[in-house]
Amino acid sequence: MFRFEDPWVLSLLLLLPVVYWLRRVIERRRTGTLRYSAVGSVLAAGEGRSRWAHKVPEILRGLALAALIISLARPQTGITSENILTEGIDIVLVLDISSSMLAEDLEPNRLEAAKVVAADFVTGRRNDRVGLVAFAGEAFTQAPLTLDYSVVTSLVKELDPGMIEDGTAVGMGLVTAVKRLQASDAASKVVVLLTDGRSNRGEIGPITAARMAEALGVRVYTIGAGSRGTARVPVQGGRVYATMRVDIDEETLQEVAEITDGQYFRATDTESLAAIYTEIDELERTEIEVENFTQYSEQFPLVLGFGFLLIIGEVALSQTALRKLP
Repeated sequence: MFRFEDPWVLSLLLLLPVVYWLRRVIERRRTGTLRYSAVGSVLAAGEGRSRWAHKVPEILRGLALAALIISLARPQTGITSENILTEGIDIVLVLDISSSMLAEDLEPNRLEAAKVVAADFVTGRRNDRVGLVAFAGEAFTQAPLTLDYSVVTSLVKELDPGMIEDGTAVGMGLVTAVKRLQASDAASKVVVLLTDGRSNRGEIGPITAARMAEALGVRVYTIGAGSRGTARVPVQGGRVYATMRVDIDEETLQEVAEITDGQYFRATDTESLAAIYTEIDELERTEIEVENFTQYSEQFPLVLGFGFLLIIGEVALSQTALRKLP
């Protein structure tokens, strides 16, 4: 940032043309004549000089005065900073990456839609730590809690059903996320869990995991992803497609959300999934107190020094190359 501490001083620049005019008037009145026995030396002294050469000292003097006035106005540059005072939120996204997530009732399929919307959700956070857990037959932490949103979004995009053994261990996915939040001292601890089926794997069930979350003050938002009825699912490595019934355990997901004082959502298409994440984003916003301040540093010594250099240049030229003869 740039400013003048005393900008009114700049109005003095308007006087420079007046000063120049008065000086010209006075010089004309003082002009005298001298007699030379021969004018050859005079002509030789002025040979090679343009008519503007004699004005160079005047121009330098005027610029020096302008620099002096500008320096008196105290030019300053500043750096603006802000202190953000907030307790923040710790959020862990839990995504189902089982093979059923390749169903194409969401565009282009459930998993890809979930990845795009989750990445947008992470990008939209500010001053909240975000983590990522993926699950199928097992669960693992893909990203610990971090403020580096670019890392989380890139890891979200890398999720693939072939990463771990197939299955739907909803409880293990939730427990893994809760463990990540166990040591958190954030004002709000949140899990956003998305799945498209029923829990059929893992040592810990979803309800037990929800009780653990409740004990640690973790709120869980659950999302059931899938249309109502049937969906087209690729099988045999994508070479064949089968139509399967959409079977989401909504009762369990609702109970998990209720136990932890969260909410359950159903996403039947990509648009509704995006709307759900937007709603969760609005629900999990903290008040952020921002203190803006600007630290200014004086720049007038540079301008003043430049003015002095101009004066030195004007004096040097006036006494040497552009010296006036009487």
